[in-house]
Amino acid sequence: MPNKILKLSTLAILIAGASQANAAVYTIVPVANDDSAGVKQLANQDYFAEAQANANSTPITLSSTGIKQSAVDANCFTDTNCTVDDYTVTSVAKRGSEGTPIADTTPYNQNRQDITTLSQLDNYCSNNLGYGICDIWAKNQYFGDEYTDGNEQDGQGLGGLQKKQAAWTKGYYSNIVALVNDQRIATKADEFSGYTEQQKKAGLVSIDSTDDHFTTDAIVNGVVDNYNFGTTSSALLTNKASTHPRAFEKRGFVNTNTEALTLLPPVSGDAFVKTMGQTTANDAIKTADGLLVVGSSSFAESYTHDIDRHKPNNDDVNIGINFDDNTYRACATNPTDVYNHWECQFSTFANEAAFWLVGNGGITKSGVIGSNLAAVNPDDEHLSFQASAQAVALKSDGTPIAVGYSTADVRDDFYAMQAAYFTASADLTSWKRTLIPGLDIKPGDDRDFTYTMANGVNSGSVIVGDAKGNGEKPQRAFIYQVGQGNAKFFDQLAPSLFFKDSNSNAAAINNNGQVVGWVDIEASNGAEARHRAFTYINGTAQGPLTTGGAWMLDDLTNDGGAANSIANSYRIMNATGINDAGVISATAFYCAGGYENLSKLASCNGNEQQVVVKLVPKNTDAVIQPRAKDEDEPYKRSGGSLGILALTALGFIGFRRRK
Repeated sequence: MPNKILKLSTLAILIAGASQANAAVYTIVPVANDDSAGVKQLANQDYFAEAQANANSTPITLSSTGIKQSAVDANCFTDTNCTVDDYTVTSVAKRGSEGTPIADTTPYNQNRQDITTLSQLDNYCSNNLGYGICDIWAKNQYFGDEYTDGNEQDGQGLGGLQKKQAAWTKGYYSNIVALVNDQRIATKADEFSGYTEQQKKAGLVSIDSTDDHFTTDAIVNGVVDNYNFGTTSSALLTNKASTHPRAFEKRGFVNTNTEALTLLPPVSGDAFVKTMGQTTANDAIKTADGLLVVGSSSFAESYTHDIDRHKPNNDDVNIGINFDDNTYRACATNPTDVYNHWECQFSTFANEAAFWLVGNGGITKSGVIGSNLAAVNPDDEHLSFQASAQAVALKSDGTPIAVGYSTADVRDDFYAMQAAYFTASADLTSWKRTLIPGLDIKPGDDRDFTYTMANGVNSGSVIVGDAKGNGEKPQRAFIYQVGQGNAKFFDQLAPSLFFKDSNSNAAAINNNGQVVGWVDIEASNGAEARHRAFTYINGTAQGPLTTGGAWMLDDLTNDGGAANSIANSYRIMNATGINDAGVISATAFYCAGGYENLSKLASCNGNEQQVVVKLVPKNTDAVIQPRAKDEDEPYKRSGGSLGILALTALGFIGFRRRK
């Protein structure tokens, strides 16, 4: 991105946008790109020697995760208390593939927890994504982007699950960093003091992370006042045998002005869960008593029943260690020795929705939202109990409503993850779980959905989320008003935008009832369809956006200007958050110098990047100008091989709530 664009102040960008002959509804404000400080910090890190050349030549990709809430009465459509620079955007910068997404409570939201090997990644893709290139997708996720075809073990791939599994002897370099605006944030997991005495007694001697060599991967999910929160992996550490365990797979964090906190599992009695169990911090809201953080927490192990599904392929990991089943079984019963055995690094857990209340003195209250179901399905030991709170809001009576998913025993036959909401008493001592109606996993003889999940909620108890189709069926975004019938699908509410069999994701909803997310803009035909961000007005009209209307954000950012205009330099592929002022956080493609025309799928003849932006409504009654229809010729994208943009998009769209 040209520096002259990067260095424009928000005010200058807004003025420049307003001066266009044909005004757009939203102005695009750049937030983070490959010239940002936090991105450079990741790019300039040393990397694995075998992959350093690829690391030097491959761009970092970015994805937004959310936006800071605005004041209660703020509205940028009417230019009321619209303080754009205060609306902090959170995002992640990524070098290479993740293997298994840190944003997911379980890998790819599968309650089988059996995605550990290359072949399992291939099977997941074939059974759930249906791409014609699942073998390539799986190798990218396992060996890393830019792996050497035919010699995958040469270590030249960027990221990938194999590098995490081999870290025991080969060490690790971070490939995901959390950004607030354009700055990397650290967490307590980056310091040895961030690990408990119980963990240190179980074998931890020192930490491998330094200021110049990160070993944690982290995602930040939001900012509330002076708090930021999200989920981080453990750092790589060293034990007495000089091998390198992680203390846990992932744990939630909260950073305040004065201290960094790690969210421990709020369970009692289970030493193994306390030592290696995971947590996540997905959303938070300010209450009279402090910051209420919601997410998930482990409550029991879930792996000793079906070991073959959970262990790695020794040949693919390729570190000269054979996996021992008996050692693996002993991890749960001997938690004081877990960091001395490679096998314990593959432990898995049943997880429940959880909360933490953070006050001036740290965490003042925490708990899990319990269930009467067992950690492992008694009728099918391949399936585990999984639940998580993904978002939270305060209702008009001041009590919280959290949304996400929980586990249902479908027809007393099998466990499945189903969209749910959780309501609490004012003092948070009691919570009630309710499954969202109209989203039955198996309403008839055939199973409709693999899982359903709520992603966002507002103060009016309006919930948005997704239902992941089973097999070849699409992922469908939904909206539900608590207490009013069944969930409704967007492909029924706005079929012109959400065409038949299109995939979609509803990521967030603000207190004005404005929804954002993404939707396919073409049929799949055996490959991943391209997405673009959308907005839907479920509440009162916002500027020119009328109640019940749905629009592509590409149309709302179209100013009808020249090909080299700021608006034509971006295509908005995913919207992840929206505050009450109407400002949207989004992931976009950026083409330096502008795309070749104003259409949605226009080619970039220059350098294309994946960047983070925020979209600011203008104080205008702008006439919406849909972009020109795309030509029939194949879509072209600079550098659009199955390398960094095409294949990262397969696993990177909607980073915060990965589907």
